[in-house]
Amino acid sequence: MLDRLARESETLGSSAAARAAGWRSRLSDHFSGRDAVDEAQGGTADPIELWGRRIGRILSLIGVVVLGLWLAFQLHWL
Repeated sequence: MLDRLARESETLGSSAAARAAGWRSRLSDHFSGRDAVDEAQGGTADPIELWGRRIGRILSLIGVVVLGLWLAFQLHWL
């Protein structure tokens, strides 16, 4: 039973480390719109959809920062 517990904890720890190691590339892929590439169409993406995703994601990031600053001012943190 202890062997099984050791195996499961190693698997959990290694997968968490692997997920943590790739956060920059995932973040870059998300904001550049690389997930808009459709594998069913042969790996191509509509340029309008690609730029629409990029613009929308950047605007949402700006919105989150603005709302965070607004909340900080309302709570007199800044």
